[in-house]
Amino acid sequence: MGKKLLGFLLAGGLVTLSFSVVGDEEIKAVRASLQKLVPGVEPQSIKPAPIPGIYEVVLEGQVFYLSQDGRYMVQGQLVDLATRTNLTEERLKVIRAAAISDLDEQNMIVFGPKQAKHTVNVFTDIDCGYCRQLHQHIEEYNALGLKIRYLAFPRAGIGSSSYDKAVEVWCAKDPHQAMTQAKAGKSVEDTAKCENPVADQFKLGQSLGVNATPTLMLEDGTVLPGLVRPQALVNLLEQKVAAHP
Repeated sequence: MGKKLLGFLLAGGLVTLSFSVVGDEEIKAVRASLQKLVPGVEPQSIKPAPIPGIYEVVLEGQVFYLSQDGRYMVQGQLVDLATRTNLTEERLKVIRAAAISDLDEQNMIVFGPKQAKHTVNVFTDIDCGYCRQLHQHIEEYNALGLKIRYLAFPRAGIGSSSYDKAVEVWCAKDPHQAMTQAKAGKSVEDTAKCENPVADQFKLGQSLGVNATPTLMLEDGTVLPGLVRPQALVNLLEQKVAAHP
């Protein structure tokens, strides 16, 4: 429901604050206002925002701001100008990281060593040109100590030809070989119908704001849209480690 819900409410951001404790009655009032907007939908979190009278709401992996009486909603990014910190993006990173960490790696198609220096999750589309370019360098990513974990994101949606190709890959006898074949524009061999995670991964990507492929999602929830070359990706990851040892 994520995108449809935000289309109804408009989208926004969630923040973590050091703020005075808000009484249960105030939270209840915000929750009641939200129920009037979207009856029956239970938010994951409601907290006070740094702006007096405004509350952050986490709902289905998305974030927005709502006034206590439900009259006003704030769309967009909340930035702390004193620290130059995008509070919305920082909170969204936490949400993405938690969602990714809850996934079973057995439902992904993984290229790389178990003991990798870094793990990168890639929402991929079989027919996407830049996705194919990324896969052409998969051995180079792996040689540099990167584990690439593929998640399906057929951009055309469930039931499209790209979706069917993804299902063929995930259901193949050898998904790794099938991924390489499919990314080279070849037909997938030794595939059959099976229970697969393609639709769930597509919906997960949508809920996390993925709208293009490839979309790289790091372990801390940072999103890198588009193709990032192997050495450039390693450099970026090492810079992040150096900045947060």
